Amino acid sequence: MIRVGIVGGTGYTGAELLRLLARHPDARVQVITSRGEDGKKAGDLFPNLRGYCDLSFTAPDPAQLLECDVIFFATPHGVAQSMVPELLKGGARVIDLSADFRIRDTALWEKWYNQPHQAPDLVEQAVYGLPEVNREKIRDAQLVACPGCYPTSVQLGFLPLLEHNLVDPTRLIANSASGVSGAGRQAKVDMLFAEITDSFKAYGVKGHRHLPEIEQGLRDIQQGRGEPARLTFVPHLLPIGRGIHSTLYATLLRDDVDLQKLYEDRYRDEPFVDVLPAGALPETRSVRGTNLCRIAVVRPQNRDTVVVLVAEDNLTKGASGQAIQCMNIMFGFAETAGLDIPAFL
Repeated sequence: MIRVGIVGGTGYTGAELLRLLARHPDARVQVITSRGEDGKKAGDLFPNLRGYCDLSFTAPDPAQLLECDVIFFATPHGVAQSMVPELLKGGARVIDLSADFRIRDTALWEKWYNQPHQAPDLVEQAVYGLPEVNREKIRDAQLVACPGCYPTSVQLGFLPLLEHNLVDPTRLIANSASGVSGAGRQAKVDMLFAEITDSFKAYGVKGHRHLPEIEQGLRDIQQGRGEPARLTFVPHLLPIGRGIHSTLYATLLRDDVDLQKLYEDRYRDEPFVDVLPAGALPETRSVRGTNLCRIAVVRPQNRDTVVVLVAEDNLTKGASGQAIQCMNIMFGFAETAGLDIPAFL
């Protein structure tokens, strides 16, 4: 049984970590931190955790955190950079759910996140936590940078096509929509129920900060094959609490490939990627609360455009569930431990 610490346990991803880890057979949460909720019980802040987590939030204390075997950071961007160096020096293994260590080009990170990077020397050490691509690197990692929610859906959707150099990498398009929880647990006028209900809108059309992370991941998948991937990425806001649906478009370079078989073969042994039968399409409700990513691949009118549809829960496979999947890999547990659950409808 390993000991787990969670820094920043009061946001949606922190609460999701607590929900999933409450029934994990090999891990026990020992520390949950929050400066703003110091002393408050988790079950009082999140009533769904009553009877499952009796811990109280405490102010972050490195000495207390270093008693844990693994530390999750479910904090705003920039926070992990200030604490992780000391924890790594103390021998901790860290899984960061923020974007602090995802982008290897720190100047690019600073441009998109509008703040100086406080730990640039750790960026190269961080392993990008997408198990379907980096499983072996994750196994021995001391610092894992957990992928963003949009980047997970887009990379898994395009992955088989780019691995086999089957599409024009310079003309990739991702039309993605996320539930409101993707914006974080904070009070914002444009996230109020009266503002978002019965509505659907795009945002970040000129540029979204997940774009450089996605393009970096797509280019890693290419491994130098063809021109470097370039993506047109348009995110949208759905009037739902949780879930992501990405519709991806690419131009085929060959027409002699069975795309359904390609996807089924690539993901056959992946426990959390479900390639749907030909003709079936993914829905966000089919993945609510699960670590599953459900994918369909279609070639409309048998023309040269391939359409890939991807559904995931932004709080599980897009964040906390994927982080626990990485933890399972790091500590040699069954990869599905604590995560093998059906969706709640």
